[in-house]
Amino acid sequence: MISRIDLRGDALPEGGALRDLLPRAEFDVEAALEKVRPICEDVHHRGTAALIEYAQKFDGVTLEQVRVPAEALATALDELDPAVRAALEESIRRARIVHREQRRTEHTTQVVPGGTVTEKWVPVERVGLYAPGGRSVYPSSVVMNVVPAQEAGVESIALASPPQKPAFEGDPAGGLPHPTILAACALLGVDEVYAVGGAQAVAMFAYGTEDCLPANMVTGPGNIWVAAAKRYFTGRIGIDTEAGPTEIAVLADSTADPVHVAADLISQAEHDPLAAAVLVTDSAELADAVEKELEPQVAATKHVEDRIKPALAGKQSAIVLVDSLEDGLKVVDAYGAEHLEIQTADAAAWAARVRNAGAIFVGPWAPVSLGDYCAGSNHVLPTGGCACHSSGLSVQSFLRGIHIVDYTRDALAEVTHHVVTLAEAEDLPAHGAALKARFGWKVPTP
Repeated sequence: MISRIDLRGDALPEGGALRDLLPRAEFDVEAALEKVRPICEDVHHRGTAALIEYAQKFDGVTLEQVRVPAEALATALDELDPAVRAALEESIRRARIVHREQRRTEHTTQVVPGGTVTEKWVPVERVGLYAPGGRSVYPSSVVMNVVPAQEAGVESIALASPPQKPAFEGDPAGGLPHPTILAACALLGVDEVYAVGGAQAVAMFAYGTEDCLPANMVTGPGNIWVAAAKRYFTGRIGIDTEAGPTEIAVLADSTADPVHVAADLISQAEHDPLAAAVLVTDSAELADAVEKELEPQVAATKHVEDRIKPALAGKQSAIVLVDSLEDGLKVVDAYGAEHLEIQTADAAAWAARVRNAGAIFVGPWAPVSLGDYCAGSNHVLPTGGCACHSSGLSVQSFLRGIHIVDYTRDALAEVTHHVVTLAEAEDLPAHGAALKARFGWKVPTP
């Protein structure tokens, strides 16, 4: 059901050579880019008409408009299962606690007497958020995108999610995003919602249409077409990340419970046939026990044939055997997992040494599923090894740092000779002249 990679016996290679030995899903955004390019440009030129046409082509629904009516949002919230509402409200509450603490404040540094640099943090004006709605529906992603944007102070928030096919003839929910998505929007106070999916949703936010103003930034997970569209528009709009298939890595030793480890691997495998589930361990006995435990747990759950089995059997998933936890730490840092669980003795100490991970889950009582919904952390995280250079979505994603430079005449005079020297060293004499002009074209004596 899941392959093994045995890295025991020899010294582990360094850097890219080690990364090349580890399992990874194929996710060719560059190839998808050429397919989304004409879609994006069609939305640019035809606006809402193109969006309606693509809803018919890709989603199988006929729309008269793409903006979700306010009454549909209210109805979705009124009809939401009370238990689901309570769970979403708790998820929102915990996410707000964490993300509110992330907000940076303005800070002024006195560099010299009379010379200060202030850094102020300004939210982007408008963001477009994407919530997937194809293979699965993710109201949790609505929470994870909206809450940090709101806590950052973003004034204009719009959300897009694919329209759903009618469940029956005359279904009032047909042609709208999933009702749980709409209910989550209503709970969060987001009233600008569009029934648009895929690359065309990113194009709508990037270019704007008759119905939707352009956004400064687009965030949220999606399929390869969404990732490709984000790449296409990078530079025109800000993006969070080109999210690929989800990943879980577990660093475990002989103290780990194989029932827990198997369950956690399966929990991410059920997302997608390209989802990655990786166990890194120095215990061959644990590896055997986990592999044995996978069989009955997989058989007892849903999405077995179309998602879980292909994910576990794919080349992106494996049990990786190492000689020691020290080697295991090198492996998980080289892998840079979206989600990394540490299930070892003294798990907190090992977690503290990890350099590359989207989020780290410490010990047996902090599974990835907790972070997906109710830990308070954000679940929009870097994939594909990008955790070695990128962070997950946070309040900071929606803020821009702006430096405000304020110098008096005396403070400028004191440093002018250095500025002129450096400008001339770079053969940019006009830079220095801009200071000389303020002092009668003479360099002040320090």
